[in-house]
Amino acid sequence: MAVVIIIVAVVIVVVAVFALILIYNGLVQARLRTKEAWAGIDVQLKRRASLIPNLVETVKGYAAHERGTLEAVTEARARLQQAGTPGQAAEANNMLTQTLRSLFAVAEQYPNLKANENFIELQRELTDTEDKIAYARQFYNTNVLSYNTKTQQFPSVILANMFGFQPAEFFEAEEEARQDVHVSFATPPAAPPTAPPAATP
Repeated sequence: MAVVIIIVAVVIVVVAVFALILIYNGLVQARLRTKEAWAGIDVQLKRRASLIPNLVETVKGYAAHERGTLEAVTEARARLQQAGTPGQAAEANNMLTQTLRSLFAVAEQYPNLKANENFIELQRELTDTEDKIAYARQFYNTNVLSYNTKTQQFPSVILANMFGFQPAEFFEAEEEARQDVHVSFATPPAAPPTAPPAATP
């Protein structure tokens, strides 16, 4: 009888240990998937930031006096590059989206700028990048939800607290920032031509 009790006790301990290992490994995998998903967003954010200097220089060639708008875009880019957490990156990215929207609104006043091939290509690349960020954001947030659920559900919450599994931040877009950044390339028929400022000798 004693042998049976010992065997049952050993089986229970083994099953319990095995269950704990599975729970712990599940937390690790969920955290790694979240980090991997964040890397996808980070790549696109860096790509977006890398396009900004060329965009600013292109616009400056036609609308150098729009200094406030150009500085706002540059500042938003700097904040995006300095962001240290997903929450900070989301806030900075939303700000950059807003400033780009303002910049493209300014571009509507300059037909020659709208027709500039470099400007058109940069705008297309930015729009493409924003689409990729939106997809990566959805993928990342799905993984964050799964991971955070594991860290809060019983019994995995016990191991999460014991081993320091902290909840991950969501990457949220503001409602206005969810809209695509775009600009119409249709030139008003009666608009007078606008040339870039002449170079100073």
